[in-house]
Amino acid sequence: MLAANLRRLRTRQGLSLSELSRRSKIGKATLSQLESGTGNPTIETVFSLSRVLEVPISDLLDARPAGGLTVVRAAEVEVLSGEGVDLRPLRRIESGDGVFEVYDQRVRAGRRQDSLGHVGSEHTVVQAGRLGVRVDGREVELGPGDYVGFDATLPHSYTALAGPVRSVLLLQYRADQRLHLSDAALGCRGR
Repeated sequence: MLAANLRRLRTRQGLSLSELSRRSKIGKATLSQLESGTGNPTIETVFSLSRVLEVPISDLLDARPAGGLTVVRAAEVEVLSGEGVDLRPLRRIESGDGVFEVYDQRVRAGRRQDSLGHVGSEHTVVQAGRLGVRVDGREVELGPGDYVGFDATLPHSYTALAGPVRSVLLLQYRADQRLHLSDAALGCRGR
């Protein structure tokens, strides 16, 4: 999915691989591999592309599920890994003027995941562990059941403070941050 979606988004915005490489600070060879389907992206790569292309992450990764009952098995979802976080994309939800992406987020013990920022708003609910969250220089500590929400365009990080952390991550986008694909383009995404 990433290969086709990345190529479509890049060409729709009139960007060459070289220009996308310059803006995202991702090597041109890496982008070429991603577009050919042979690359294995990290969280940092996907979030950087989301930020530069100004689209929700699911516009890069998602094949839209059919309506009705949706079951996502953890073992069947490809994990996006970064310096300190493993993300399992669970669901993209479109409602009214918004897009919501739900992720199972695990912060590895003693590790930190930094983000330069990306489009949308970020919401996290801690399920287990102690999570340090830093947003634009401000720090908070969260425990089980605690929630934090912030403007995801700001630089931010997550740190597992005492052992691993399990949390639910919800990314929220406005309608004007959504990718509006034609019906023909959606045909390959299994609408």
